[in-house]
Amino acid sequence: MQILSLLSKKRSGGTLSKEEIEYIVNGFVREEIPDYQMASLMMAIFLKGMSKEEIIHFTQALALSGEVINWTGIEGKRIDKHSTGGVGDGTSLILAPLVAAAGISVPMICGKGLGHTGGTVDKLESIPGFKTNLPIRQFIEQVGRIGIAIIGQTNQINPADKKIYALRNATATVESIPLIASSIMSKKIVEGVEGLILDVKIGRGSFIKKKTRAKKLAAFMVEIGKVFGIKTIALITNMDQPLGEMIGNALEVKQAIDILKGKGPRDIKELVFHLGSLMLMTGKKVRNIKEGEKVLKELIEKGKALEKFKEMVIAQGGDGQIINNPDKILPRAKKRIKIQTLESGYLQSMDAREIGIATMLLGAGREKLNDQIDYAVGIQLHKKVGDRVEKGEPVATFYVNNEKKLPLAQEMFLSACKIDRKRARKISLIYEEIR
Repeated sequence: MQILSLLSKKRSGGTLSKEEIEYIVNGFVREEIPDYQMASLMMAIFLKGMSKEEIIHFTQALALSGEVINWTGIEGKRIDKHSTGGVGDGTSLILAPLVAAAGISVPMICGKGLGHTGGTVDKLESIPGFKTNLPIRQFIEQVGRIGIAIIGQTNQINPADKKIYALRNATATVESIPLIASSIMSKKIVEGVEGLILDVKIGRGSFIKKKTRAKKLAAFMVEIGKVFGIKTIALITNMDQPLGEMIGNALEVKQAIDILKGKGPRDIKELVFHLGSLMLMTGKKVRNIKEGEKVLKELIEKGKALEKFKEMVIAQGGDGQIINNPDKILPRAKKRIKIQTLESGYLQSMDAREIGIATMLLGAGREKLNDQIDYAVGIQLHKKVGDRVEKGEPVATFYVNNEKKLPLAQEMFLSACKIDRKRARKISLIYEEIR
């Protein structure tokens, strides 16, 4: 096959065959196809799209580019959850131990944060000693022993997707629906899960801005799950404003611990209980959402979810004392700076994307995949859409170590918060399910 003729074919809107897609993916992993030619293909896919068959073949080629996890001898239903990315979205930190405490095995392979969105791997790595680069054998053993493990992508697992993900960010093709669908679902095929709950975000802080596109992406992923024997449910949720109160790695870990203790903000708990109930339903532990929420709330009240989180932290090399004294164990920023409003009124909107970028400017995120991040810094929100604010009242606290980009971050944050005299409606968090 000739890579140039395949690039020309896709650029013209043609359909690539299964063999052609396998040739491209395997050639890229073996470095026979250079970055610039794969970048050309990513842009052609971004502009021309892919057929359903192409997406399925591309997903399979990504998944088979490395090892596929074998769970032979490990008992229990394996159910995972995946989010398409947002700001303040620390649900996996809460959800995984909570559902594992209910008797479901939760093997998660997560990514690092990029741009305005955070990554579960970065959040967990803010816990001193916590290892997200477990060998596959240890990952399998840990899930079999305690029912939960969360790791990042390794060179053994789905190397094609890992390389392509970095390239997509560098070529402004992250938002392509076929590329998002194949990237997410290829990781789940590799995981060998039996059930998957997807949190597909729409709104200002998401890669997807319109509900029609979100439904299209959700439908593609549900279809891919069906083809590969993974029972998949997609939940479409709002990402116009940040989720929860904390944005930043160590800050979101502390918030997760608070929620597992029965505290924490209402919106993120609402989403966790709904996603968790769907996971329990998929694992045949409960019959409906109401029953699932009851089970999950009892696990928090009895301290079993918190204990499971501690078990995971210790198993992956972290300090188990974090649940008793997170402020002492987690990295702390040198300064806390109150961000005050310049007028009184009601908070009408919060642009989650701009707030995510402001958090990145403080050092909590990365523009490029290899950028170093500061685990301690971030933003704590004191107000959300619909809340009343008074002139001079703090709407947020910035946790800061390096003040170099503080003025720009502050300006961006305040411009992202729109205040008006009229009372604003609270944002609806959950839109619909796609099965």
